[in-house]
Amino acid sequence: MTLINGLPAHVLLVHVVVVLIPLTALALVAAAMWPRAARRLGAMLPLLAFVALASVPLTTHAGEWLERHVADDALVRRHTELGDGLLPWALGLFVLAAVVWWAARRGEAESGRGGGLRWSALPVRIVVGVLCVAVAAGAVADVYRIGDSGAKAAWHDAYSKSATRGGDGS
Repeated sequence: MTLINGLPAHVLLVHVVVVLIPLTALALVAAAMWPRAARRLGAMLPLLAFVALASVPLTTHAGEWLERHVADDALVRRHTELGDGLLPWALGLFVLAAVVWWAARRGEAESGRGGGLRWSALPVRIVVGVLCVAVAAGAVADVYRIGDSGAKAAWHDAYSKSATRGGDGS
């Protein structure tokens, strides 16, 4: 997918990534820290993480197409390099979301049986929680860095610092 209704697909798809990665990160941390949140989110957590994960290579592919169709620029190259680093973070969000979802389901089943593996044991929850916070923070920070570099690449010479029209918007 390179064009959508005549516009570069990257310009549109990037909004999916910018919304879904932080939303997934927030949901993951909430589910990891509060078992009740994990139970309420249910299968929506790994599904959200999967859609976020799938949106990254689509957006990256569209961005690589766009890179070949704009003037060669150091800011564009920097943005492209940063964009290539988001996939591992998105994959980490997905894997951890699946683990947290599985653990919540297993915890519900174990609480009904009254035995077996204690996934809800405090040391396990702490390790999973720390991993979730670290991956979520890394993913959100990476999205910010990529977005900032993309905005600089797109707008660095595209506007005037002083108004070109009257102050009334005309």
